[in-house]
Amino acid sequence: MCGIAGIWGQGSLSLTGQMINRLAHRGPDGSGLWSDEEAAVYLGHRRLSVVDLTTGAQPMVSSCGRYVITFNGEIYNHTSLRAELEARGRVFLSDHSDTEVLLNGYAEWGPRFLERCNGMWAFAIFDRQQRTLFLSRDRFGEKPLYYASRPEAFVFASELTALTAHPAVSTSVCDTGLRKFFAYGYLPAPWTGLAEARKLPAAHWMLLDCRTGAAQIQRYWRYQAHTSREYELADPRDLATELRERLKQSVKLRYRSDVPVGLFLSGGVDSSTLAALAIEAGQSVRTFSIGFEEKSFDESAYAEQVANHLGTKHHRRVLGAEVVPEFAGRVLDGLDEPLGDASLLPTSLLCEFAREEVTVALGGDGSDEMLFGYDPFKALRVAALYRSMIPDPVHQGILHLAARMPVSHRNMSLDFKVKRGLRGAGYPPPLWGPVWMSSLSELDLRDFAESKSDLEETFSEAIEAWDACEADSLEDRLCQFYIELYLQNDILTKVDRASMRVGLEVRAPFLDNDVVDLIRQIPARLKFADGAGKVILRQAMAASLPEGILDRPKKGFGMPVGKWFSDGVLEPGETRWGQPAAAQRIYERHLQGRADERGFLWSQFVVNRWMAALKGPVEVAA
Repeated sequence: MCGIAGIWGQGSLSLTGQMINRLAHRGPDGSGLWSDEEAAVYLGHRRLSVVDLTTGAQPMVSSCGRYVITFNGEIYNHTSLRAELEARGRVFLSDHSDTEVLLNGYAEWGPRFLERCNGMWAFAIFDRQQRTLFLSRDRFGEKPLYYASRPEAFVFASELTALTAHPAVSTSVCDTGLRKFFAYGYLPAPWTGLAEARKLPAAHWMLLDCRTGAAQIQRYWRYQAHTSREYELADPRDLATELRERLKQSVKLRYRSDVPVGLFLSGGVDSSTLAALAIEAGQSVRTFSIGFEEKSFDESAYAEQVANHLGTKHHRRVLGAEVVPEFAGRVLDGLDEPLGDASLLPTSLLCEFAREEVTVALGGDGSDEMLFGYDPFKALRVAALYRSMIPDPVHQGILHLAARMPVSHRNMSLDFKVKRGLRGAGYPPPLWGPVWMSSLSELDLRDFAESKSDLEETFSEAIEAWDACEADSLEDRLCQFYIELYLQNDILTKVDRASMRVGLEVRAPFLDNDVVDLIRQIPARLKFADGAGKVILRQAMAASLPEGILDRPKKGFGMPVGKWFSDGVLEPGETRWGQPAAAQRIYERHLQGRADERGFLWSQFVVNRWMAALKGPVEVAA
């Protein structure tokens, strides 16, 4: 796991060095620079040594001298790919570097080799002969890749702070990007918080001609639920067995490392599954969990129950309210881009103390999205029935009555579920997901952001994802939204920033190619039934986990943020973007107990600190 950066055009090795120095936390074990002055191409790399500690330094040049790569990530099937490439006559200089597999894979197959890669990545390969720069990002967006195309130079990097080290890239903030941020709670690719920067979306590649400056961007893969007749007729017990076996193989692959490996354990079915399968695969398992003083948010007792049941070496820490202001400031001051997910804090603490013991950790990300584990999946059929029966004037009256329910700051409280559920049900189905998760109502968003845009424009990415789903069920369509928007831009971004802040690599076994290929073909009725998700996963793990763990409802890595704002532990601060008067009205509603505005207040808190930390003058651009 590493940090990468590069320039085509106006640049130098010294400037590239300044860029990668801003990524030192991502790669504390070493750095490297490479340039082709004639082509005006400069590549930089910061390394976290995980695989091939002695011969895997970067930027790496191919044995033929034609290709040069700077790479962030892991290719889990690099051993089998190397054997195939060697059989085709490709020469390797390293012992077992997955980086060199990418070089030779691109040399052999071109962009099509991405279809063979099982892993997580963001990389750039310069072809010295064709003078092209090829950039790519993994299927789900586990690893970040930002770029800016300016008249002076094309610049790319793992983080925005490295990008803005180049003088051609300003810190002007993006008005559209921030409006979408306050709507979603995260920045949907390709938008960023800066007007001159973009994110390469997951499952895309870019090819830049370093002679003309022409660039093309292309999607190479998309998650699609596709249930064949064979899978419809298959015995569910056989599918459960196959899912278990593929997950076990995925866990084994992700335990391969030249440095110590651990596992995040929440006590939920996802992380408990990974721990159980790691034990069965013969690993000595170290597990890590976070607890909260606020009991409605605390899952640590379940994590300890699983750890005791499986016999792992377990580690636990508690996040108390008294440390929140200092710790939040420390985490957010290093946050590269606004993120409205407050679970960034416990995730950061989890990564921080896991790093004391291990360099690599496994997490359960991806399961909730693909196996229908989130609460909104439970609301789909109710929302469809409600929408078909309740006329809009009656709906408005029900909303007014629901607003009178007493506010609770407990995790997933009844009033929170009712109010959010009703808010979304008033819109067409493609908007349900983003509206349910948004921190602001449509009226508040227009007021705060001074925007005349309607929700269809604001949530255009969510509508596109919903419509792109080829399956018919509401669950599969919501799944598409979660995978393409929430997983990529929130969950995986959060894990990447929290882990790389302390030089920890986090791997996601549920996102393995073979696991995903099976899950997408399993019928929706075997993923969600009787008001519960992950049915087939629970069936697959029934013999290995305690019944109380298997039957637990989804809790999530929530934070008592609403209470912290009410009690004055946190304050949103000066409004640096948006309308201060509107922000104050929302804050007062929260303080008076008339509404739960935890999502907006945290998002505002994050944006205010992010803008305060921007280097150079801050302007607003469309």
